[in-house]
Amino acid sequence: MKIIIAGACEVGSHLAKLLAASGGNDITLIDPAEDRLESVAETADIITLCGDSSSIKTLQEAGVSKVDLFVAVHPASQQHLTLASALLAKKLGCPKVVARVSNEEYLSYDNRILFTDMGIDLLFYPEQIAAQEIANSLKNAGASESLEFARGRLQLSVVKLDATSPILDAKLLDVSREIASQDIHFRIVAASRMGETLIPGPDFKFKEKDTIYLVTLRESLEPLLRSLGVMMLQARRVMILGGSNIGRMVAKLIAPTTQEVKIIDRSREVCLELSEELPSSVKIINGDARNTDLLIEEGISNCDVVIAVTDNAETNILSGVASKGLGVPKVLADVENIEYLRLAEEMGIDTTINRKLIAAAKIFRLTLSDKVKSIQYMNGTNAEILEYVVAEGSEIADKALKDIDFPSGAIIGGVIRGTEAFIAIGSTQLKTYDRVMVFSTPAAAPAVDKWFK
Repeated sequence: MKIIIAGACEVGSHLAKLLAASGGNDITLIDPAEDRLESVAETADIITLCGDSSSIKTLQEAGVSKVDLFVAVHPASQQHLTLASALLAKKLGCPKVVARVSNEEYLSYDNRILFTDMGIDLLFYPEQIAAQEIANSLKNAGASESLEFARGRLQLSVVKLDATSPILDAKLLDVSREIASQDIHFRIVAASRMGETLIPGPDFKFKEKDTIYLVTLRESLEPLLRSLGVMMLQARRVMILGGSNIGRMVAKLIAPTTQEVKIIDRSREVCLELSEELPSSVKIINGDARNTDLLIEEGISNCDVVIAVTDNAETNILSGVASKGLGVPKVLADVENIEYLRLAEEMGIDTTINRKLIAAAKIFRLTLSDKVKSIQYMNGTNAEILEYVVAEGSEIADKALKDIDFPSGAIIGGVIRGTEAFIAIGSTQLKTYDRVMVFSTPAAAPAVDKWFK
């Protein structure tokens, strides 16, 4: 696929690297800053073009009329440039155009239609996607992170192993047999160790600080987590540090189902805006999230979850670490700087949120076949969770999984067949119209895609 990315900010840069690593794509990255382009080109096989993406001359030089996809992802402060670039790309002949926006108003149903009529095929708002991810993760606060598939019948959860984990130094095969003997249905589809994503084999041994990715049936999730020594937790009292767009949207999403929600923000003006916009059940506090005395005064030690989403990554990390020190069981932090993600986790943050990586994963789906129904990103790994529908006549249909040469960088975790959900094992045979959850590295994704066409 031929793709132009307008904007070498962190979203555009990561997306260019992701698409280049997956193979089979010709990527052109446009940005007015030569140094940003050079930084990406050093680690990814792409074409760079220094220029203004809202210039017709620049777009024509990039060959916009001959590409399959145009993605405009300039920083939020340059939304006007993003939209102008996207609209011009469509008018100049690009068949599919995607644009990042920083205004929730644009995502209403009527306004989406307006933008579609103008020629933009997909709008995405990274902050809204991140807020939804945070709200979803609170449904299963025992795990570091979780995703639901098929209305929750299949769950993908993330567990970080600490020194007390009962499976340390045990082999995957032995752990699987022991837990399965308790009639718990699950599959460990991946592990992350020292920043490397692994698809573990039967002899894989678990180590302290490993992050493991588990596919389970809904009814098996709680007993599985207990077997792994994970403390079960209900997010009844939540404190949000920062009245940012993410904080505001999270509060709105969780307020109806949460016993207590507090937001702390240092700007009096922001606090007044929040008090007018959010439900009256949400308590708004004007103060500095870095002030430990204030956090103690507001009862942080009684909170089940703290969500640090100020506009400053360093503040989020430091206030998150302070929250853990004050006894909060689960802390989530918005870490905008990609290079800080691993540092934040090593300092004790349970779950990091990076809106740029989440947005890149959403766009990555557009480069795969139409049999991909969804694609999700999870923290701590460069892999994606792909949801496929088995096409009639596809190579993977009616064959036992153990008998196919599935890409080594991918694994099938679970299957939805009609109203039935089950964990995939070697003898599983996929049928036409099955919905299949696949855990895949970017490099393996194109090869996976071919099996389902």
